Amino acid sequence: QVQLVESGGGSVQAGGSLRLSCVASGLTYSSTSMAWFRQAPGKEREAVANIYYPSTNTYYADSVKGRFTISRDNAKNTLYLQMNSLKSEDTAIYYCAAATRPPFPWYGENQYNYWGQGTQVTVSS
Repeated sequence: QVQLVESGGGSVQAGGSLRLSCVASGLTYSSTSMAWFRQAPGKEREAVANIYYPSTNTYYADSVKGRFTISRDNAKNTLYLQMNSLKSEDTAIYYCAAATRPPFPWYGENQYNYWGQGTQVTVSS
């Protein structure tokens, strides 16, 4: 049974930082492309960042480029999202997602087979 468990969310003031983690189990993590999505209140879920297997190329939404960094530790089956210079518009539930085949486009929700339950990030101005 595949499980993706996010952690690290919380409340922070604008300009602050948070690091999200997502621990995967039940799949061959090292050969899976991973991504972070988010959903703000009243809005559709949107892609934030992706890291491919096996190239480890990364992609980011324009809104987070230069502020967020996605990374993975295959030895720990863990995906990370380092979020710096947070803004109020980053407030959302953040989800990690796994794709057992290379996702094209990287931001397509239907490209990902498995999803975590989400972790809340609240940024106050």
